[in-house]
Amino acid sequence: MTVADLIGVRREVYAVRDDFSVEQAARYLRDMHIRAAGVLDEHDDLVGVVSQSDIADKVAAENKCPAWMRVADIMTPDVVTVRLQESVDECLRLMDEHGVYHLVVLDAGGSFCGMISVADLLRVAVQDQKSRADLLEAFIVERPS
Repeated sequence: MTVADLIGVRREVYAVRDDFSVEQAARYLRDMHIRAAGVLDEHDDLVGVVSQSDIADKVAAENKCPAWMRVADIMTPDVVTVRLQESVDECLRLMDEHGVYHLVVLDAGGSFCGMISVADLLRVAVQDQKSRADLLEAFIVERPS
């Protein structure tokens, strides 16, 4: 399975502006039911990722005011990226290697087209294990004694 297979049905690309307040970004993440979003500059170029962890670690834990801080101040600028043709196994390897829970997905032209999370990859693993178990069960049940 590839990244394209994984995100192929998604229509929404979640992103916030780098000049958003952290409060706006936190509300966006909450309202969209996501844990991270791409960060775009005024030219719609991807300049980083902001996550709930960024907000918790760099704002809440430091007792700073989210209404006064900008996303650009707390985002992670050095993102780990994958292309649509990348395998799910390679995504897991990259997440493990870099200690991240989200990967930025780039299309063939190098443009931001979404993100995948460790939760997305876990769903694939669980579905794969279930399919294997179903095949094994069918083999055992249908096999004459």
